[in-house]
Amino acid sequence: MQRLSSPSTRTGVRGLLTIHSCPSALRRHIDWAIANILGSSIQLQWQQQFVLAGTYKASCEWKTNVERAAEIASTLRSWHYLYFEVQESNDNGGELFRFTPELGIHRVLTDLSGAALLNENQINSLLRTCLDEDGIREAFAKNLGAPWDLELDKFRGAGIQELTRLHAI
Repeated sequence: MQRLSSPSTRTGVRGLLTIHSCPSALRRHIDWAIANILGSSIQLQWQQQFVLAGTYKASCEWKTNVERAAEIASTLRSWHYLYFEVQESNDNGGELFRFTPELGIHRVLTDLSGAALLNENQINSLLRTCLDEDGIREAFAKNLGAPWDLELDKFRGAGIQELTRLHAI
């Protein structure tokens, strides 16, 4: 499997890893892998994930002088059963990686506000290959990561739904 790499090394890099769903058996392996990449000071606090029975969720933030998102995403995608996002940013923008078992990995550059960016080559390629307006819309949506967002949205709102349900009782 080919490793993902970051385009350059910058200073003042901030990152956020969100593991939306992880089988219980993989938690220790992921703890070890993340500590190996980010340093042993990073600790994932696992909580039960109610969207998928028997799975757990965790997140962590980091600040370094070296980009690590691509390395984290490459490592985590080797475990097929995970749902995760890795976002990294600096003073010039950043990158966002998303993964689901069904869709695989998606990588997109982001601006300072976190919005996805497409480059000229990506736009020219999809305009060359799409034959109608609907095809262009679908290609833009896929390049921007809409299918991954739809899949991960059910996990993102899980904590809010749990609180709402508890308040209703």
